[in-house]
Amino acid sequence: MTTAHTRLSAGKLPAARLEALLATCRVPRGSRVVVGPRFGEDAAVIDVGPKYLVAKTDPITFTAEHIGWYAVNVNANDISTTGARPRWFLATLLLPQKKSAARLAESIFADILQACRALGVTLCGGHTEITVGLDRPIVVGQMLGEVEKEKLVRKESQRPGDLVILTKGIALEGTTILAREKAAVLKRKFGASVVRRAQRLLFAPGISVVREARLAVRSGEIHAMHDPTEGGLLSGVYELARAGDVGIRIWKDKVPILPETQLFSRYFGFDPFALIASGSLLVVVSARTTAKVLQTLVKNGVGATIIGEILPKHRGLWTLEGNHQRRLRPPRRDEIARLLA
Repeated sequence: MTTAHTRLSAGKLPAARLEALLATCRVPRGSRVVVGPRFGEDAAVIDVGPKYLVAKTDPITFTAEHIGWYAVNVNANDISTTGARPRWFLATLLLPQKKSAARLAESIFADILQACRALGVTLCGGHTEITVGLDRPIVVGQMLGEVEKEKLVRKESQRPGDLVILTKGIALEGTTILAREKAAVLKRKFGASVVRRAQRLLFAPGISVVREARLAVRSGEIHAMHDPTEGGLLSGVYELARAGDVGIRIWKDKVPILPETQLFSRYFGFDPFALIASGSLLVVVSARTTAKVLQTLVKNGVGATIIGEILPKHRGLWTLEGNHQRRLRPPRRDEIARLLA
């Protein structure tokens, strides 16, 4: 357990501490906030009239290469988990004082604009500055979207008996970050072709889940969606269950792991289930429409696998691997933070 004076590692706040902080946030009556600050929620939802406005902010801190592309897509992903369409993006770009150049700013802006065009999003504002004390650029993104009120996907809609689908494979983001940040050592070990393939995961299949979220909500009875990011699949599943106030069981043997992730995991000695994981989407769907959702995703070229089930809250949170069932607990630290420390 952490105390007020505990020195914390880089990455997310420990789950228990974050939950305690969020519990102190009270949304005033009349604020028109439909979904506010709550553990496990991907975005805020505000009633602005005929539709809901959905808002999200997230920084990119673990990598500097293609940081603009990451910022747009990571924020758009969280908007999409509510069933909303990402529409408007703002970016705060902080450049390191000793390493900044016009070319660096131009490259990041180009990445942001390219990512926005790919998603049909408008870059509508932000802020750029040279910042003292940084050793790499940081982009803090804010994405706004909108959704018809009756189509809002809320995590508290989860019910025992629902099934959990995972798209693509876990740790896609972490794998491509390692392929870029640790390229030299990985090329010596596995060869340039393996590293290039891992680097391309950023774009193909890509870290965006916007398209698969749209496909899912059009094809089945979706009770929740979540974008597992920092802390990997284990944190994502924990957040999903806590936000829905339900229990959950994940069948680890069913979880697809990319071949490149497996290679890197054995070499560096990390847990792929705890590696940053943008690019995968967790979809909680009613059992009766699961087959249709799977069929739609696969038909449209999106890999999809049933990896678990929703349980009553009193049954708890579990992972099952072979015959071994263990309590599901979020990792204390994302593996990427340890590997890049």
